[in-house]
Amino acid sequence: MIYLDHAATSPLRPAAREAMAPFLDVRFGNPSGLYAIGRDAQEALDEARAAVAACLGARPSEIIFTSGATESINTALFGISYALRRAGAGNHVITSAIEHHAGIHAAAFLEELGFDVTTVGCDASGSVSLAEIDRAIRPGTILVNVMLANNEVGTIQPIPELAALLRERTAPGGHRIVLHTDAVQAPAWLPIDVEALGVDALSLSAHKFGGPKGTGILYLRRATPFHPLLLGGGQEMHKRAGTENVAGIVGTSAALQAAAAGTAGRSARVLELRNRLRDGILAAIPDVQVNGCQVNCLPNILNVAFGGLESDALVAALDERGVAVSSGSACSSSTWEPSHVLMAMGVPIRRAVGSIRFSLGETTTPAEIDAVLQLLPGAVEAARRQFARART
Repeated sequence: MIYLDHAATSPLRPAAREAMAPFLDVRFGNPSGLYAIGRDAQEALDEARAAVAACLGARPSEIIFTSGATESINTALFGISYALRRAGAGNHVITSAIEHHAGIHAAAFLEELGFDVTTVGCDASGSVSLAEIDRAIRPGTILVNVMLANNEVGTIQPIPELAALLRERTAPGGHRIVLHTDAVQAPAWLPIDVEALGVDALSLSAHKFGGPKGTGILYLRRATPFHPLLLGGGQEMHKRAGTENVAGIVGTSAALQAAAAGTAGRSARVLELRNRLRDGILAAIPDVQVNGCQVNCLPNILNVAFGGLESDALVAALDERGVAVSSGSACSSSTWEPSHVLMAMGVPIRRAVGSIRFSLGETTTPAEIDAVLQLLPGAVEAARRQFARART
């Protein structure tokens, strides 16, 4: 199989597997235990937290381990918004139209809880407008939520500039506007330093950078108003209750350290492969168009619209040929629903329903890209025949 869906999940790194192994066997203690095996687990947890904090330029006390980015994002949006509203800071939240579904649905539920939510759009490249966010800010704005890099088209957002804008818009003596970013797609490709980014909260998912599934990270800047989403035993410094997944956490720490090492060289190599794939597709297949910006974007994501077909049919045709990619749309109750990201970018629906995301990883090889370019024309032809038959 040629795997080109690394934005969905990535293989477990050897370093993560090795780090986890003892905690799946003899080092099975509960960190809350006062006996030796519990203390051993707590020490491992503390070491992992310190290593993650160092990778992100944070303090260990600012790192909260969760079950994944979905939990981290929900915890940040609900926990911060609730705490600020309870403190009388306001009731207004700003988010973007191109967030992951975790952010989209969390913002929708905030509205159900009585928060006033403004959703800002993006341009044709998938870039969120700082000017539009600036116009949306008003007295009572408490939180802004914009992802660092988009999971469908790869566009990198101007988060440091947004952070500076929010600092400027904070009234003297007033509550500052809190900034959360979903950085799930970034760790293997971009250096992540929370101070350089200027964010107050940041969410990560371990399995997107070679860690285990079921483990996530929430960075929460100290003194940021927050109310925990999960209540119970007071774990994670009383910010996220529940017995810690020590094996997953030590694997996450090992994977993040490996991902953070050598991002520049890794990104340059994969960018060459992505451009090789892009140029080969454009040269060999008619009626195709690249979605999104190809400059200010992650090096591993390529989103391509293929005319005259539905994306799920092309995904299936490539799967039959041993290639794994992701559909740019989702079929629900026999009704095609194009990607909300592509719709926000203004991509015509006829293009959006035929869009495919190719996402490369650090293990992707030139030979694999060449093989995909050999297999793709036949798969596209098959999907287009199927589409034509369905319309007659």
